[in-house]
Parts: sequence; C-alpha cells; structure tokens
Amino acid sequence: MNDPRREHAGRWGCIADDVTGATDLASHLVSGGMRVLQWLDAPRTSSDEDRRVSDRTGGLAAMDLEGMGDVDAVVVALKIRSVAPDDAIRQSIDALGHLVAAGCDRFFFKYCSTFDSTPQGNIGPVSEALMDALGVEQTIFCPAFPRNGRTVYQGHLFVGHELLDQSPLRDHPLNPMTDANLPRWLQRQTKRRVGMLPYAVVALGKEAIADAFERLRRDRVALVVVDACDETHLESIARATEGWTLLTGGSAIASHFLASGGPAECEVPDSFATASPVDAVGGDWILSGSCSPATRRQIEAIKPRCRWLQVTVDEAIADCDAVLQRVLRWASDISEDYLPRMIFSTISPEELSVVQARHGAAEAARAIESLHGRIARALVDANHVRRLIVAGGETSGSVVAALGIRALRIGPPICPGVPWTRSLSEPSIALALKSGNFGDDSFFEAALEIPF
Repeated sequence: MNDPRREHAGRWGCIADDVTGATDLASHLVSGGMRVLQWLDAPRTSSDEDRRVSDRTGGLAAMDLEGMGDVDAVVVALKIRSVAPDDAIRQSIDALGHLVAAGCDRFFFKYCSTFDSTPQGNIGPVSEALMDALGVEQTIFCPAFPRNGRTVYQGHLFVGHELLDQSPLRDHPLNPMTDANLPRWLQRQTKRRVGMLPYAVVALGKEAIADAFERLRRDRVALVVVDACDETHLESIARATEGWTLLTGGSAIASHFLASGGPAECEVPDSFATASPVDAVGGDWILSGSCSPATRRQIEAIKPRCRWLQVTVDEAIADCDAVLQRVLRWASDISEDYLPRMIFSTISPEELSVVQARHGAAEAARAIESLHGRIARALVDANHVRRLIVAGGETSGSVVAALGIRALRIGPPICPGVPWTRSLSEPSIALALKSGNFGDDSFFEAALEIPF
C-alpha cells in the first residue's frame, strides 16, 4: 500500500492550470518564506540537445533545472484549464516528470479558487492522473481563498455571502460553474470516491483533521473536499497534511506550506539571474482580455487616468494585421505622453453573448487571445513597454507565450494573489499577471504606484 504521507519534504513541485494562477501561487509561497522559481511552460532537464538549444537561444529556453540552485519550490505554469482533458493530463504528467527529475518530492496542483471547470474536467482528471503517477491513494481539494472572499462550507463554495452558482462569477465564458456543491461537481469528473471534511472537524484543528483523513482513507475515500472559512483553517489543514506527497487547491493554502529548511528570504539563484532589472525605455501598459465583473470595474476606474484604446473580436477575426497597425500608430502618436496606456477587449456579458453567438465561444476566445499576444509582442519590439499589466488568465498565457518569456522573478505584491514580477530572460520587463476576478476597483492604479 502506498501511503500519501512522507516524513520529510525537500522541494515543492507545483503545477498550475494557467499563468495567472501560477503567479498567484508563487506569490503565496514567497509570502510563506520560500525561495521560488516560476516557469511559464514545462521546464527542461539536462540533455545534450537541451544545451544545444540553450546555446542557440542564448537564454533560459532550455536551461536545465539541475542547475537552478537552492530553491524551495518550482512552479510550472501550464495553460490547461480549458483544453480537452486528455491534453491537460498529458501536459501535467510531462511537467510532473520534469519536476521529479529536478528533485521535487512534494507536489501541488493549483487551480482557480472558484474551481473553474466543466463537468468533464479538468480538475478531477488531472488530479487523478497525478495520483496514479505518484502512487498515492488520497489527496485533498482546498480551493478556499478567504482573503478574497472564497470560502468552502459544508462542501459548498461561496463568493462572499453568495453561493458560487448564484454569484456573477458563475458565468465564466469558457468554464461556467453551475453547481456550488464541490463534492457533487468533482464526482462528475472522477472515477474515485469523493468525500468531504466538514467545518465542524476543521475547526477542531490539526489532530482532528488528520484523524478524519485517516478514517476517510480506510473507507476508501480518495478525493476529499475540505471546508475552510479563514486562515486558521488553512493553517490547520496544511499542518495536518505536512507529510503528504500530493495536495491540490487554490493558492491561499500555499502560504502555510513550510520550506524544508524553514522560512528563508526569497532570492533568485545566481545561475538564473540572466536578466537583472534595468531602466527600460517605454511606458506603463495595461492589456485586458478579461470580461469579469472585477476587471470591468477596474477598467472604468482607470480610464480617466490613462490613454486607452478598445479592440474587438470582430476586428481580430476580420483582419488582425490591420488592428496591429492601428495599435502601433496610436502607440507612436502618444509615445511622448507620460500617462499609462491601456488596450482592452473587455465587454459586458450581454455583448459577449452576442459575439459568441456570431463566431462561436472557442473561436472568439482564440482570436482575441492571439490578438493580445501579437499586440504585446509588437509593442515590446517597438520599445514602447517598460511595465506591462495583463488582466485575464487566458490573455496572460497568450501574452507571455508571444513574448517568449520562460521564467519569472516574483516581486512585491499588488493585492492578494497578484505580485509584480520580472522576466528572467529577454525581453527584461516587469509584468503583473492578474486573474480576471482579482483585485478591487483601484487595482490598476495601485499597481502603477508600486515601483518595480
């Protein structure tokens, strides 16, 4: 029998299902005292071919993980939240293999605090695949993020005082959440038995939680949804699972994980510091593809304080090159302006429904994500960008892919779950990668006021 618990942990290997989620996770690990390296794709281990690619690219694109130095956690950002389950599993297992080769012996699968998924996956299928690969028989599901108003009570996910499926956050354009009952939703995605650990047990603390997990394990409950309503609950859950090989959840619980050597000041290994902060030319830019209520409010709040331009799905599908030329002309016209610049495709739910009906949800998403990536690449190539804020998980993934950025240094926090970061390869720019639902109305203004 393979027990999921171990007596000692050396290095955390973390897999996130989107880019903003990975940055959110890395920020929480840093706040807990860990030294963290974030990769924006599956990292590579050493091979002659990898070294030849690294020599050709002159950077981190194929640098092997064995040389990364003394870090407590490696976070790999995938883009698997909205792909087919088989593809999500394949990418996750590939990333897991690299993390194992890099000496990781505890693992965390990070997904959204609103459990964004469909009845088919990908949270359940990926978790089960990781369990199979690691030979563990039980893991937890803990999406709670109390500081952002996401709590789990009696297995139901709340956003503030509303059940998730009765809140505005139920209407994700790709992964709508129509059931706040997480055990029921998860059971639709999985083959193993799903159970829950209720508030009454969690409130009793570490020992009671550990005993309850053991009882559930004996009853062959493999997947355990855990109630959590505040930080003390998350700390107790983290302590009760200290020896487990695989955990899953949102980012908030990660701030309670312990590094094997105890808390340490976060630093980037010298061997990976190939690009240091510089006084880059260009200005501050915001790119937004998110249509979440929070991002819509943030855009309206920053509009009077910036130069802005709206782009549309219709334009992206009709003639993406023409949109790019329009953007570059506009950027050149305001290049001497000291104000921040913003380009957004954000629209209301009603407008989004019309666009999706006209083009199809998948095609509309693909077109606008591709456009934002090409805009980011064009602006950076034209030396217009010093710092870049990106709103939306899918948009952030497209932007960092278009820029060819493979690893990030985690900087100061802007709000819970969103830090400033700096790329560790060219182009050397500062980035803030924001999940659509994160931040209060003044998020953009607050981010721009932080020096980094």
